[in-house]
Amino acid sequence: MSVAAFLKPEDWFRPDGGPRYVQLRQRLSEGVSTGLLLPGNPLPPEREIAAITDLSRVTVRKAIQSLAEAGVIVQKQGSGSFIASKPEQIEQKLSRLTSFSEDMARRGKVSTSRWLERGLFMPSPDEMTSLGLTSEEQVARITRLRLADGEPIAIERASLPTDILPNPLVVDTSLYETLERDGHRPVRALQKISAINLTERDAHLLAISPRDAGLRIERTSYLSSGRVAEFTQSTYRGDAYNFIAELRLSRE
Repeated sequence: MSVAAFLKPEDWFRPDGGPRYVQLRQRLSEGVSTGLLLPGNPLPPEREIAAITDLSRVTVRKAIQSLAEAGVIVQKQGSGSFIASKPEQIEQKLSRLTSFSEDMARRGKVSTSRWLERGLFMPSPDEMTSLGLTSEEQVARITRLRLADGEPIAIERASLPTDILPNPLVVDTSLYETLERDGHRPVRALQKISAINLTERDAHLLAISPRDAGLRIERTSYLSSGRVAEFTQSTYRGDAYNFIAELRLSRE
């Protein structure tokens, strides 16, 4: 299918489907995730997209800008807009308890974060259960979009007791480095990994299409004393991360 045929509005645009630029952004994201719009290929000019879709150039520009902010599209001055390259597949061994920053540094990648939430909050039911908190206590919560060499990889939501992390604002790059400095670095963890379809919000942050495959990881980390130190819920791009587990023959 040609890009022009793919963008014909009768196949995807609905008058009651929400903001026009959001619907166009989702259609373009779908073209990227299905392989119609290939990494490195140029996007048609704004005026051409506007003519195909019967949308204004302002609407088209807003959709493209939104995709550029999410990392789906790269805009080059004087050359136009191009489909961004897909992130390199990252393999993570499940036998080691390391932070995202440490994982990326070991692979020679630059890890960066975009803060989505950071502060002290009343705990959710999941946080109370996992961290042993009461409804009257507060929880330290940090939520970040994690990027490797500028590519969005995961959304990480970490919750900790306030005596372990009294001030979430002190976390700069690595949460585990902060905890280690204060003598609270976890030494072991239990993880649960589930296959999911990404919500619209998470898909937008991770620069892929809604309902695309992802991985949901819940991790409960413990101090050497056995106390729970951290409860983390992370969402990973399904096309960017592989988790590797080494298995040994049981003698039992």
